[in-house]
Amino acid sequence: MTNVSNESVEKKGSSSGASRVIASLAVVFCVVFGALIWNYVMGNPSNFQNGDPEGHPLPGNILGLFYKGGPVVALLVGLLTMTVVFSIERFIVISKAAGKGNIGNFVANVQQDINEGRIQEAMDACDAQKGSVANVIKAGLIKYEEMKKEGFSSEEATEAIQKEIEEATTLEMPMLERNMIVLATLVSIGTLVGLLGTVTGMIKAFSALATSGTPDSAALATGISEALICTATGIGTSTLAIVMYNSFTTKIDRLTYSIDEAGFAITQSYRRFKGLVK
Repeated sequence: MTNVSNESVEKKGSSSGASRVIASLAVVFCVVFGALIWNYVMGNPSNFQNGDPEGHPLPGNILGLFYKGGPVVALLVGLLTMTVVFSIERFIVISKAAGKGNIGNFVANVQQDINEGRIQEAMDACDAQKGSVANVIKAGLIKYEEMKKEGFSSEEATEAIQKEIEEATTLEMPMLERNMIVLATLVSIGTLVGLLGTVTGMIKAFSALATSGTPDSAALATGISEALICTATGIGTSTLAIVMYNSFTTKIDRLTYSIDEAGFAITQSYRRFKGLVK
């Protein structure tokens, strides 16, 4: 059992290292993608009057207006892309951890099998469900059978089963939290970068107004609107990030609660078994 656990830890460790490398590469890719979109799509000459990206955008041209928000827009597009990419990645991982069927129905059925003493049926259900939650519950059921064969007391068996479930959870569940820190960071950094772009844009607008000699309300209004593009993009990025972060956190809590429910049912079933033996 110890050798198997050590091998599992090593596999999880190598998987974790690979995931960190992939996450880092994804961040770089998203930033580069944002720069390319800003420079070649938003900055396409066809979006501007007289085909000059240094001039004014064509009336109603959104891409040209975003381009005039400045290089900060490239970073904001990268942050928005990160939010989408890591949201998709977390959705796939968490869905895989939940298994094939409905997690609520699965836990309810397993609890019923455990309460009625059908341990093998509960294990078969875990094999059919697959996923991290089913793996943790099955580990607890296997330990339950071992404790029953050895004839341990309720207290000893409960402690051993709970420890087994905790160890299995330690191996299976941490991957659910992985990359959540990226989404949590994007919640704050999106708005801050957006504000940075707005401030720098406002500085440029007022500087141009000061050097022009005569006040030009139209030019000032254009400069302010271009600067506020950054704020709008940053707020949109942060909004999407916080919605996805809260959604995934809720799903992870639900999975953890499902494991706790099944673990409690396993220990209670053993207590009833020892009561019947006596």
